[in-house]
Amino acid sequence: MSTCLVTGGAGFIGCAVSHHLVTQFDKVIAVDNLHPQVHRTPTRPTALATAVELRVGDVTEAGMWDELLSHATPDVVIHLAAETGTGQSLTEASRHAHVNVVGTTRMLDALAARGVAPKRFVLASSRAVYGEGAWIDGNGNVSYPGQRSAAMLEASTWDFPGLRALPFRADTTQPHPTSVYGATKLAQEHILNAWALSFGSSVNIVRLQNVYGPGQSLTNPYTGIVSLFARLAKAKKSIPVYEDGAMLRDFVFIDDVARAIVGAATTSREGVLADIGTGVSLSIADIAQIAADIYGAPPPHVTAQYRNGDVRHAACEVDIAVGQLDWAPAVPANEGIRRLCAWIDGMDEDVAA
Repeated sequence: MSTCLVTGGAGFIGCAVSHHLVTQFDKVIAVDNLHPQVHRTPTRPTALATAVELRVGDVTEAGMWDELLSHATPDVVIHLAAETGTGQSLTEASRHAHVNVVGTTRMLDALAARGVAPKRFVLASSRAVYGEGAWIDGNGNVSYPGQRSAAMLEASTWDFPGLRALPFRADTTQPHPTSVYGATKLAQEHILNAWALSFGSSVNIVRLQNVYGPGQSLTNPYTGIVSLFARLAKAKKSIPVYEDGAMLRDFVFIDDVARAIVGAATTSREGVLADIGTGVSLSIADIAQIAADIYGAPPPHVTAQYRNGDVRHAACEVDIAVGQLDWAPAVPANEGIRRLCAWIDGMDEDVAA
């Protein structure tokens, strides 16, 4: 029998992939601590496929791994468990490092202690590993300007003067994380690759852009800007937009992300490193306007506020994923946001508030 283990398997992405995985594997086990920042109640999510075995546990605890691996031997591990708040990671660095880095090494130590080497690891990494990424000047020279300084932000100098941001490419863009979260995700990549080379496993890595859609936590203040915009627009409020509203993002719908992760788990290819997005970048102001239009809310307004650690632009090219995972994004932002809004409209008011 083939067994797939999904860490963080009761979360937003874990629930979305679960319905695909139960058709691909004989047994699917989800491990999740049901953290209250993500889960309103410590109960099994209704969105998790019923055929999935849920084990409530913390990936940072050695005892949990000992107990789990005494009953199951995973052929494939999809590693989703992580603290994800970019801004939060700057003030809760130890928490992010403990879960993202130590949680990964605890898993690997437990596998090694039992002599278990899964055939495949799939890591849900992040566009945050790139930081600001590569920028190009008018003469075609490419550089990595690094993190925007406090002085730049205070002066409302949002872009690096004379430079234009390039979309991320996993095969050419150098990782230079500008947040603790991004640094821990890059550490996960290095740790898994190093372990796999020694123990004979393979690793496929998907670097996710901004994921959104039905099922996303509506109570987590550190993730889900699209759902935040939708709820403000539904309340007929003008959506506040940071900086000048022109920062670019690639918002990718949850269904597309789920298909990409399952593809990374089931493909015959090994060593995949691919960006998962739509390949289309939209400004934050564009996203806010789409939400406002859906609900007939007042136009968004620019606040010139900013968050330390936020990158100016983040977009990607998806041809590597298309070529290696037999995958392509199918849901454009305007359609995806409408689906999200329809889901929010169907929620109980106390949950969607």
